[in-house]
Amino acid sequence: MFLDLMLKVYIQTQLFFRRKDGASAIEYVIIVSLVAVVIVGFGTGIGDKISAIFLKIQDGIKT
Repeated sequence: MFLDLMLKVYIQTQLFFRRKDGASAIEYVIIVSLVAVVIVGFGTGIGDKISAIFLKIQDGIKT
């Protein structure tokens, strides 16, 4: 009885790890997270540069 249960658990575990159905969803999550990291990484540096450009334009309009 116990050996039958262990055999069923082993078979279900092997089937779970060999399934390929969820692979595309996991790949999409990884891609989206990498894109988000890149956007956040470049966003901080670009934000300062854009702010400086608008400040130059604002100073140019005042004079």
